[in-house]
Amino acid sequence: MTVFGYARTSTTTQQASLEHQQRVILASGVARENLVVEELSAVATRPALESLLKNMREGDALVVTTLSRLARSTKHLLEISETLHNKGCSLQILDFSLNTATAQGKMVLTMLAAIAEMERTLMLERQAVGVAKAKAEGKYKGRPALSESVTERVLELKATTTLKAEEIAKLTELGVSTVYKILAKAK
Repeated sequence: MTVFGYARTSTTTQQASLEHQQRVILASGVARENLVVEELSAVATRPALESLLKNMREGDALVVTTLSRLARSTKHLLEISETLHNKGCSLQILDFSLNTATAQGKMVLTMLAAIAEMERTLMLERQAVGVAKAKAEGKYKGRPALSESVTERVLELKATTTLKAEEIAKLTELGVSTVYKILAKAK
């Protein structure tokens, strides 16, 4: 039986959160070599998580600090939980002291996932209302346009190197999706 840990942040600017997650997971007993770390949005494809889930074996356990580090929707969380269950693996969520190896843990996980999804939906609705109000008051103009020099730098890196979009994003301190948008516009 191997206990794996998974830590994730949405952006590279959340280093403190990522480091905190790693400390908590390691303190729970996960060996450093079994800790998987990703810096990607929960809604993005997460290759490290997918590989981890694929390679887990019967009796293994997956440890995360919170539900939000693993999934953003009830459906996605339940898919991950089902994948683990079908392999004979369990999920441990540290901030709830929850273990899906028990029937009660599975039930509580489903309820918590639904609550987390509702919380995220409400947050997005409140954010949209706030943006609409700010726009109406002339206080919100959206993101400033990228400078021409930044756009040129992205295109230059793509044309003169073999760097992937993720690597270009790190070098230019842009989001990966922004790099993809620049490259798509240039085509």
